[in-house]
Amino acid sequence: MSLPPEKASELKQLIHQQLSKMDVHGRIREILAETIREELAPDQQHLSTEDLIKALRRRGIIDDVMKELNFVTDSVDQELPSSPKQPICFDRQSTLKKSDGTRMADSTTMLSISDPIHMVLIKTDIFGETTLVASYFLEWRSVLGSENGVTSLTVELMGVGTESKVSVGILNIKLEMYPPLNQTLSQEVVNTQLALERQKTAEKERLFLVYAKQWWREYLQIRPSHNSRLVKIFAQDENGINRPVCSYVKPLRAGRLLDTPRQAARFVNVLGYERAPVIGGGGKQEQWCTLLAFLCRNKGDCEDHANLLCSLLLGYGLEAFVCVGTKAKGVPHAWVMTCGTDGTITFWESLTGHRYIHKPTNPDEPPLAEQPKPLYPYRTVGCVFNHQMFLGNCQPSDAVETCVFDLNDESKWKPMSEEAIKSVCAPGATTSLPPFPPLCASTIDASVTSNEIEMQLRLLVSEHRKDLGLTTVWEDQLSYLLSPALASYEFERTTSISAGNEEFQDAIRRAVPDGHTFKGFPIHFVYRNARRAFATCLRSPFCEEIICCRGDQVRLAVRVRVFTYPESACAVWIMFACKYRSVL
Repeated sequence: MSLPPEKASELKQLIHQQLSKMDVHGRIREILAETIREELAPDQQHLSTEDLIKALRRRGIIDDVMKELNFVTDSVDQELPSSPKQPICFDRQSTLKKSDGTRMADSTTMLSISDPIHMVLIKTDIFGETTLVASYFLEWRSVLGSENGVTSLTVELMGVGTESKVSVGILNIKLEMYPPLNQTLSQEVVNTQLALERQKTAEKERLFLVYAKQWWREYLQIRPSHNSRLVKIFAQDENGINRPVCSYVKPLRAGRLLDTPRQAARFVNVLGYERAPVIGGGGKQEQWCTLLAFLCRNKGDCEDHANLLCSLLLGYGLEAFVCVGTKAKGVPHAWVMTCGTDGTITFWESLTGHRYIHKPTNPDEPPLAEQPKPLYPYRTVGCVFNHQMFLGNCQPSDAVETCVFDLNDESKWKPMSEEAIKSVCAPGATTSLPPFPPLCASTIDASVTSNEIEMQLRLLVSEHRKDLGLTTVWEDQLSYLLSPALASYEFERTTSISAGNEEFQDAIRRAVPDGHTFKGFPIHFVYRNARRAFATCLRSPFCEEIICCRGDQVRLAVRVRVFTYPESACAVWIMFACKYRSVL
């Protein structure tokens, strides 16, 4: 297990300070000069790394450094503080704890770590489109009972969704403990532990299923019409395994990759939307992806987006819930809700990043009374949940516009036992999904990618106009002036605040001479395929009018701006523009 990035940075800084305090660099330079002067042969041009290390050891520099860099340890029961001096090891819940810095956890302690290794297999085509091929949870602890801490496994990877019973291939895996354990366990001990865990897991799942059935019966007794409400207690993952919906949500901290909840909403919004594939007719195929599978393929259904956004908002300290209900025309949908300390209810649409304040209408008001008109697209809500709570809507109507989201009022929301949810969804529980992986920083160079897409679009436009018998003249200055508008659009999407538009309009007025006409068309994508984006732009009559512009002194411009987010997600803004002399 590795340190989180912020802790690793603090540890590096501490070591750097200690090395500076000891003037290690100065001492190394002195030894380097002395070694070159005294030991290097006249015909030898370079000093090898091995020779330098030997000289440092001979003069005791390395020993002095290791003596000074002491790690302070404390009792195992205390949590890791903000100081980075303490090394880490696994405990039973796979959280970071302080340990004896001279050794790693022993084999017995590691045997108690029940979190599997989650492996996800992704296929990427030549256009950059990703497909989820397989998702596998590897039980790694057999290596604890193997000789020399090395073992080889062969696992069969199965497909996902409707193909979860179809084999996609065989994977040969070699596991090795590093550093090696001082004492290995017998295979019998390991097998006994795994068997006991499986038995315990099965019993917990059985008890929760019994409780869920009882809760559902009580819910239906309140009002028989509840049977038609979208109360989702279990959902199938990509492997076709039924899991409590609460297990798909856990507080997730984004470190320094996302600064605000609204920026987190924008990040979730730019992840691609794709419904689970279904073979034949008969409606929507259910598939709630685990977080790792969702992030690896960078796209998913509305439930995947809602689960991720709820997890991020919980990480920011908000009281967040996933809502399951319907939108227009009764289409099943999932979105996120936050409850403010002042009672304000805010809906977050994870597919668009939009936020809506909920003000319930009173159905008992007289018909002439003015009622607030809802701006959100949601029609009904059947249940809300997060990592600790599950509540079924038991109000007379499940229409969102009349619902009161006072979750503490059991006459309006029927709660599940938090202890029952905790038994199968709490971190470290053998029935729960493994801890969420930390978000990864983007590997995309925004400037380089923006320029590449822009050059490709210029070529595509020129070829398209050539086919129409039109010449193409690009104006670089006009293209550059489009940049502030694209930055303003992205800023508005993230913060809901419009800024910078006045400067953009003033610059364009100065760049377009009297008697000339300017036209611009901005458009937004969440992928980086220039040819696909160009084909989409041509389907807009207004954009096609700009690209195929005819007239006197026609000058074309295009500007691309890529905004990067974690997991190599990105928002791509494109603006096509033209100016030409108006002829009456």
